[in-house]
Amino acid sequence: MKIRSPWLIKLIALVGACLVKLWMGTLRYRARYLGANLDPRQPGFAGRYIYAFWHENLLMPCYEYARRDVRVLISQHADGELIAQVCHHLGFGTIRGSSTRGGFEALRQMVRASRRYHISVIPDGPRGPRRQVALGMIYLAAKTGLPIVVLGFGFSRAWRLRTWDKFVVPFPWSRAVCVFSDALRVPADADREELESYRTLVEQAMNHVSDLAERAATPKSVK
Repeated sequence: MKIRSPWLIKLIALVGACLVKLWMGTLRYRARYLGANLDPRQPGFAGRYIYAFWHENLLMPCYEYARRDVRVLISQHADGELIAQVCHHLGFGTIRGSSTRGGFEALRQMVRASRRYHISVIPDGPRGPRRQVALGMIYLAAKTGLPIVVLGFGFSRAWRLRTWDKFVVPFPWSRAVCVFSDALRVPADADREELESYRTLVEQAMNHVSDLAERAATPKSVK
């Protein structure tokens, strides 16, 4: 059932944001870096980046990386307003649009926002296919000149929902690991074939850091 009432959406968004903060706040979180430390939370962090993670891991970055200097792309589909308001309560600025609705306007807003803010993108959202990078993020990187940093998340214990993305809900007080890739820059003059090559490269990198994070978060079996 789709929620249409504006006041009900606001109420659910506020409750949802509080729940995310309480739930994710119980996790034992640590970050690892494959190259330079590109964690935007560190004091005096310089530069701007495009941060990307899979849709299934949405909860953890919504808690750990909720910052006013990040703009996150939210779809204009029916559930987008609810998600946008949850992000607002968590501390994110939002840009509305997707590849199927409001895409051109969203791209224009992201290019403008990239002059002052980090951009956060979920490249397989809002409806999949799961763990497949859309070409739009690669074009955005070429257009803005911002390097792409991909994040992988792993949890020692978690539920996976029966959704298209196998959405992850970590157990309270479980171990959480985030692996940051090194920065990847897409040339501004890349043609369609080169953009597709970078799309494949970023998709492989996202799956690689996800695998590393999942292995790091899972305790080794005791023989």
